[in-house]
Amino acid sequence: MILDKALLDSITTKARESERLRMNYNLHDSLDAKAQRLFNALEPGTELPIHRHQHTAETYILLRGRIDVLFYDDYGNLTKRYELDPERSNYGVHIPKGQWHTLTVHESAVIFEVKDGPYAPLEPCDILTI
Repeated sequence: MILDKALLDSITTKARESERLRMNYNLHDSLDAKAQRLFNALEPGTELPIHRHQHTAETYILLRGRIDVLFYDDYGNLTKRYELDPERSNYGVHIPKGQWHTLTVHESAVIFEVKDGPYAPLEPCDILTI
């Protein structure tokens, strides 16, 4: 499989048509895979709760678009903001295990996302409400 503009465009089209304004395209063979590798197409207005992954770190590489990745402490205070924009040579961010985070999409974006598997849906204790 080639990972090209046509593939990213098709995922972006699906994200625009989705009620959630985002769409994953998994490169791993199953949700039980030891490495979860995927493209995540994100549109402005998508809402991603502040959350954490207690058992894995996570890495985002922004292929196109512009997003901010926001880190929070346990009390809901913003601690870091990383602007990702390939045109400004800011390509990605590594999110440590247990770090509260979310993102804001400023223009249609596609990230390559990697984290340890198997896939684990977020539990209520992994979503921070402020």
